This record gives sequence, C-alpha cells and structure tokens, in this order.
Amino acid sequence: MCPWAYQSSLWVRTVREATGFDVRWRWFSLEEINHTEPKKHPWERPWAWGWSLLRIGAWLRRGEGGGGGDGGRDSEDAVDRWCAAAGRALHVDGRKVHTPEVARAVLAEAGLDPGAVDAAIDDPTTHDDVQADHKRVTDLGGFGVPTLVFPGERAIFGPVLREAPTDPAAALRLWDLVTGWLEFPALYEVRRPKTADDWARIGDRFAPYLSARDWPTIQREVL
Repeated sequence: MCPWAYQSSLWVRTVREATGFDVRWRWFSLEEINHTEPKKHPWERPWAWGWSLLRIGAWLRRGEGGGGGDGGRDSEDAVDRWCAAAGRALHVDGRKVHTPEVARAVLAEAGLDPGAVDAAIDDPTTHDDVQADHKRVTDLGGFGVPTLVFPGERAIFGPVLREAPTDPAAALRLWDLVTGWLEFPALYEVRRPKTADDWARIGDRFAPYLSARDWPTIQREVL
C-alpha cells in the first residue's frame, strides 16, 4: 500500500535475483500503527484497505488459493506473486487493488485463486496471522515500512527510495550500504532533506498511487 515500500520491494527483488538470497515477505499494518480513537481497528471492520490485503497474503502462505503445500516454498512463492501483482496494480497501473473486486482480478492475473479474497476474509484466524507479524516488528521497535529483518532479529527501517535501482550492480551496491548499518548498532538514523524539486519528482513517480488511493497520507514524526 505504501509507494516507498513498493520501490524498496523492487530493489529487494533485484538483489534476490542477483544473489539468490532467501526473501520472505511479512505483514505490517500502517492502518494499525496510525490508528487513533474512536476509529475502529482494521480487524474490527468487515473490509480494511491494507489489512484485508495482508489477510489474503496470510491465507496464501498457508498453502491456500493456488499456493499448494502447507506453508512451504510453494506457499512462499504464491505470497511473492501476490505481493508483486498487488503492488504493480496499485503503484504502476493505478488500480484500486484495495477493493475486493480488483483484488480478485489481480489474483487471477497472477495465476492464483480469486476465491482467496472471500476465503481469507471469512476466516477470522487470518487476523491472528497478520497481528503476529505486525507485533514482531513493533516489538523490535519498528514503526513503518519498509522494515528489513535479518537473522538474529536485527531490524533496519528503509531504504526509502523514490525509485528503485534497476541495474543489478547499483542494487547490490545499495544492499551493501544498507546492510553495512548492521555493523554499527549505535547508529539510528541518516536522512537526506527533500527539496521542492524532490517533492515534485516524488509526485510524478507516485502519480498512479495518488490517483488510485482512497485514504490520506499520514506523516508521523519519528524520534
């Protein structure tokens, strides 16, 4: 759902292709992290834009909806295909994948069972799967996306990219820079200020997402 996280996912896929690293997608809810009273929590609503898409991913991970198996490699591949297809639909094609009808169509286009939408929503235990992944990140101090979790439960927020590097050499160079942070546990943040020109370029890059979303952007100050 987040255009920044989508760009980072493209980068991670390029790194994976170049290295063979094992990447496993997990769930984090911006809806929940930004929750304010008296608004309902996403699991208290019949359909929640981002949360419901995560529940579909949770269902696929169990080996349902075209994943095969019982939570093994085939299921992870199904999750990977769903995340890629849903992200492309929203952030490239400007489609409202956060609605049930478009979610069903995108699943079918990815070679997955469109019935996974209704099955995931009808099964209340998919809430538990998403909540468990979300809590894992918040317990590590996580507050947003993308969050990378490495062996040993070491977490890094970022990278926050306007566009992902498409050249494998550049993607691997960025990987080295990002994972280099793991060598410095006392280092918490480095930021590049955004100029007016940067914001204009960001608007151009994220135009499909901006045209399709049905929610406002929430800016949180993180210390």
